[in-house]
Parts: sequence; C-alpha cells; structure tokens
Amino acid sequence: MTVEFAEDERMIIDLVGSFVENELMPLEKAVMEREAAGGALSLTEEEEAPLLAKCKELGLWAMDAPEEVDGAALPTTVMLAIQERLKRTVTPFIFPPDSPNLHMLMAVATPEQKEKYMEPYAQGEMKSCIAISEPGAGGDPAHMKTRAIREGDEWVINGRKIWVSNVPKSDFIVLMAVTDPDKGARGGITAFIVDKGTPGFTIEREIPMLGGSRTYELIMDDLRLPDAQVLGEVGQGFAPMQKRLTVRRLEMGAMCVGMASRALEMMCEHTQQRETFGQKLSDRQAIQWWIADAATKIHATRLMVMDAGQKQDRGEDIRTAASMVKVFATEMATEVLDQAMQSFGAMA
Repeated sequence: MTVEFAEDERMIIDLVGSFVENELMPLEKAVMEREAAGGALSLTEEEEAPLLAKCKELGLWAMDAPEEVDGAALPTTVMLAIQERLKRTVTPFIFPPDSPNLHMLMAVATPEQKEKYMEPYAQGEMKSCIAISEPGAGGDPAHMKTRAIREGDEWVINGRKIWVSNVPKSDFIVLMAVTDPDKGARGGITAFIVDKGTPGFTIEREIPMLGGSRTYELIMDDLRLPDAQVLGEVGQGFAPMQKRLTVRRLEMGAMCVGMASRALEMMCEHTQQRETFGQKLSDRQAIQWWIADAATKIHATRLMVMDAGQKQDRGEDIRTAASMVKVFATEMATEVLDQAMQSFGAMA
C-alpha cells in the first residue's frame, strides 16, 4: 500500500531529512568516539541545546501533539516517515516530545493532568519515561508484581522496575502497578504519574546496554501518591499502556527501515570501491544477492509500517499489526546491518 503525502506533509518530511543530513550526521564521529571509549551513546548538553533551538526555529516541535496544546497534530504516517529519516543517523535525537507517552496522556489524562504534565511535555519543557518491566516478569506486564495499595486518600506503592530508559533526565515517570492482583491485566493494573524527587522512589542502578544505551533499575519503597496522580481509571491502566506500546512498535518499524536504508547505501558505495583477490565486491554474486535481498526486505517493511500507520489514522485496532511490524522489522534490520558490516570487513 502506497502512502500519498500532501504537499505540506512532504515539505515537513523533506525538512526533517535535511535536518538529519546537515545537523545530526556531522555529530556522528564525536558520538561514536564517546561510545567506543565506554561512554553512553548520547549527546552532550552543549551539542543538544543548539539542535533543540534549531528545531524550534524550523517548527519541528510538538508535531503529533494535539492542536489544543499548540501541536501540529500530524497523522501517524507522517510521523513514521519522520522516524525513518531520524534513524538514518546514529546520532541519538528526538523531536520533542517523545510520542508514546504523549499518546498515553492524550488518551486518559484528566484536564488537570493535561495542564500540569501534557502541555509542558508537548512543548519540550518536560521529559518523561515509563516503568513497566520487572526483574521477575521481564516484558510480560500481565505478571507484574509492583503493588499499589489504597490507604485513606493515598496510594502506597512497593516494588521494583527494570530496563527503564531516560530516568535521570525525566521530570515525571508513568509507573505501572497492580491494584487488584485477582484481576491482573483484566482490570487490576493502574497507571500512576510520579514526579521526580518523590520520596520513596530511588534509582537502584544504571545498566549499560549494548550499543552504548543506558537503562535503570528502580525501587519503590512505601512510595505515597495522592489520587490526583492516578493516570486514567483505577484498574484500567493496561489498555492505555498497550496503546502507548503500539505507538512505539510502529516507530520501531520505521526506525529499522531508516537504519537499514542507510546501511544499504553504505554497502552499495563501499562494495564498488573495495577489491578482494583482484575483483570488486560489487561484482561478486553473493554480494549482489545481499544487496538485492536488502532492498526487497526494506521495501516490504516500509509497506508494512505505512499500512499499519494508515489503519491507525483510520482509528482501527492495530495491536496485532504493530506486533507483526516489530518482529519483521527488527529481524530485517539485524540481517541487513550484519551483511553491510561484513561487506566492510575489518573496516566495520
């Protein structure tokens, strides 16, 4: 299924492409040198500040936020095209705000929560993260053990979360906890908003990940929150969390297309220059098969991503489609990047 973008949408997508080429790619060398030295794959404040200012100047801000908070309310398909172009570079950068949590707030936040959290978040004045996975439950939210118990007009939360990204930079955390163990994912999981610095919440440790990323393990020890910090309805946190995860899964599909497309271009360029045993790599049939297969699978993945995006824009339930995208796209990108690296040999 082919997506036809309107002229103004195409202009935004092209603007993002130019931003990536002119502003982000020149930072790749410094970012990769820090990661190779054992640091995080991240931008310094000195590098990020002018990028954010440039985004503000260009209007690359709050692009899928609702108009009520001065957002552009761009459709899913346009946002996916933007994500594809962003991931053509290893320089880590997000146009504020990070979409998944925004969509969760849009779906269930109260008017007071929208004013306190969603509006400044949409305008890039706040950052957030979400805590779902647990040491004993992994990525299965239906078996989480972090418990929230009602005591008077407060909720007391105890438990642990793991693999949580962006914690130190976040102004608030969306925390998932069990409020009714008997119901579990069918009416027993509640979402809470936890402000940075709330007593009873601590970062247990930083966890270095492959590729220079960092995640964190968190401890909730008698963390007390008022009713005003419940996000959505009590016991009904699973559905909006799934909505949030669906947004991220579609983004991951587009990200994989972007990464693989850049790798394919680099492979095509390098194999026309590198010779082994007196013959260019590009003349070897095995390499030609790699390139042909990569181009085919990238094209197929992009079609899957955009098809799911169009369904999302029509209001259809795409949970299954988004999960299919995540599986297919990540496996595709892994294969294409691996073969691109092999084509570079020791230069990779």
